[in-house]
Amino acid sequence: MRQPPRTIHRLLFFTFVSICLAGVLGAVQAPTADSVLGNARKALGGEAKIASVKTFIANGRTRQVRGENLVPIEFEIQAELPDKYSRRDEFPAQDAGPVTAGFAGEALVLIPRPVPPPPRPGMPAPPPAAMEAQLRARLMQSKQDFARLLLGMFAGTTAAFPVTYSYVGQAEAPQGKADVVEVKGPANFTARLFIADTGLPIMLSWQPPAPPMMRPGGPGGPAPTAGGPPPSAGGPPAGAPPAAAPAAGGPPPGGAPAPGPGGPPPGAKPAPEQRLYFADYRDVDGLKLPFRIRRAAGSETTEETTFDRYRINAKVDPRRFDTTAK
Repeated sequence: MRQPPRTIHRLLFFTFVSICLAGVLGAVQAPTADSVLGNARKALGGEAKIASVKTFIANGRTRQVRGENLVPIEFEIQAELPDKYSRRDEFPAQDAGPVTAGFAGEALVLIPRPVPPPPRPGMPAPPPAAMEAQLRARLMQSKQDFARLLLGMFAGTTAAFPVTYSYVGQAEAPQGKADVVEVKGPANFTARLFIADTGLPIMLSWQPPAPPMMRPGGPGGPAPTAGGPPPSAGGPPAGAPPAAAPAAGGPPPGGAPAPGPGGPPPGAKPAPEQRLYFADYRDVDGLKLPFRIRRAAGSETTEETTFDRYRINAKVDPRRFDTTAK
């Protein structure tokens, strides 16, 4: 039996509407870097609350693996956004004074200031620019460390270290599915931020530059490597955050990029991927901040940091950003 024309028109209309709705819903549900990071900032306290943070001070303890030893470090981080940051480390188990590292604008904060070592017997003195190159590398290292901390705290960085974001996809994590966002910034900075379905960042992974190679033909020093300064040894690098050790076996590394032309030669073993695991988020003045961070090289834990306290918009000590102190 033939359908009446009006019935056919209704069927066609409803079919067309269903197709349109399916397309709209698919477009709405497709995640993007902006939508994922927006949800993360909402879970961390909201855009307005995050934007209201002008300074913060954080205190805590880091346990750093050095060979067979576990070295305790007591730290204090002071930051004045957007472009002042310092971390002061004290080593209660060692006969060594405190070390402060960070930056103020485009100037390096490093106390005590390093001095060039004397040349080895029979070797020429290093070129005058060598120390300056090392200090510039240390400045960029401090900025990258600070950016990694802020990505775990606020799912973003500041104008002092501008970055771009792109959505990669989803990965499995102990907490369930995790959205993966790639972050790129100055000096070949590339990392992948893993955000749980709760909206909270749970891991940041990145591939460090290849380890330095000895120059061929003699006892010359290590050859420079491409890809910016090497990561700090062990603990929250000159300015890296403290705190957050989720359960071992966090989300998969997320495919760090392969070394470029300046990387290791064929057959050389690449440096292990670095990871920061953020955990134990707690309420602090309307924000959710991580109180534990675990750092790992590949599958091996290199340090664990626990925050004792955050102070938001507290008065910072201007001496902590003195770039001329010795």
